Amino acid sequence: MTRELLDASGARRDREVFEEVLQRPGLRIERIVSLGQASPPGSWYDQAEGEWVLLLKGAARLRFEDAEDEVSLWPGDHVDIAPHRRHRVTWTDPDLPTIWLAVRYAPVDA
Repeated sequence: MTRELLDASGARRDREVFEEVLQRPGLRIERIVSLGQASPPGSWYDQAEGEWVLLLKGAARLRFEDAEDEVSLWPGDHVDIAPHRRHRVTWTDPDLPTIWLAVRYAPVDA
């Protein structure tokens, strides 16, 4: 288990860890570490920027409001989420850290 998922006493944290890796105008890269976290029931992300996500370690499932099936992600899988495409994390592995690389980018004008 990565140390980011432990508090000072060695107990598991109950929230995800977000680490900003790089920020530039129109671009933000984050490393996210999850351990069983999911979006709260009924809540959806609706972001103004686009988001490309790469799963580096662990496992997760995403749900898009405009699709019936969930998307399962394993190490090496990635997904590009268009601005304002409503989505949620339905599951991350509760036993092993799930490590994401999220690249958030400003919408490109056509």
